[in-house]
Order: sequence, then structure tokens, then C-alpha cells
Amino acid sequence: MSYFALLIGTILIVLFSWFLSLRYKRYHGIARFFAFESVFILVLLNYKVWFINPFSPLQLISWILLILSAYVVIAGYLLLKRKGKPDSNFENTSVLVKSGIYGYIRHPLYFSIFLLGTGIMFKDPQPVQLVLGATNLIAVYITARIEENEMIVKFGDDYRIYMKETKMFIPYIV
Repeated sequence: MSYFALLIGTILIVLFSWFLSLRYKRYHGIARFFAFESVFILVLLNYKVWFINPFSPLQLISWILLILSAYVVIAGYLLLKRKGKPDSNFENTSVLVKSGIYGYIRHPLYFSIFLLGTGIMFKDPQPVQLVLGATNLIAVYITARIEENEMIVKFGDDYRIYMKETKMFIPYIV
């Protein structure tokens, strides 16, 4: 793993967290940093095995998760951008979006980060990668919980009702 790439990538993730969340006093960006950082380190650890044995069971699971991650993030982002009426960036919506994928799960963008990290982890599931996968899962969950508290402050009882109507990450399950 290149320490220079790790340093540059970490700086970019910190800046991303600052410009999207922290400067607006939305502290879910702190936990989200750890989700992004774990995914980034997984990429650095696994990029050499990305296309080795492309039809092995682990590679197939990996590709399924990566494709699902791409679908979920694109669907969630486009809907949030179009219907959320963001005031400065797509995270700062002024309307609670409850349709499309948001009608089934509250956090499709965070779920996509989990799918992304898990998909990359399956490229070469060694002990370090498994720990990073678990770190990603925990960070995504904490991020979502912090953001839910922020959304309750922003949208009040409408968000509380929305929480009762939908699941956090997996429709009808979790």
C-alpha cells in the first residue's frame, strides 16, 4: 500500500467531509469519514487482485455488491437532488424525500457505501480487510443514527413518522 496515496486520499476525504457536512454543523460527517476511509483503505489493499479469477465465487459476490452499490447511490442521489430541493449542496435538502428508493429505506446513500466497502472486501477477504469491512458497517450505522437525529431537528414529527414507515437500510428487514 502506498503511504503517499493513503495520505492524499485521507486529505481529500477530510475535505469532502468538511465541505459537505461539518461546516454546516452536521456532525454525521465525522462518522462518515470513517466509512469512506475504510473503503479507501480497502481499495488500496485490494486493487492488485481486482480482476484475478474474475469468475470465482468471491469475485462474483463482489461484483454483484459493487453493481448494486452503484445502482443504489445513483437512484438515491438523483432523487435527493431532484425532489429534496437542496439549498446549497445535495445533502442540505429543504424537503423530506419519501418517494422512490426513499419510500423503502431511509439511507440509500449510506447503504451504498456499505455495499461498496463489502464488495471491495470480498475481492480478497483477509483478516485486515474483514476488520475494515466491519469498521465500514459500524461507521455507516453510526453515521445514519447521527443523521437521523439531525433530521428530527430539521423536519420534526414528519421525520419521526417517516422512521416508523421505512427501514434504515434493507426494505422490510433492517
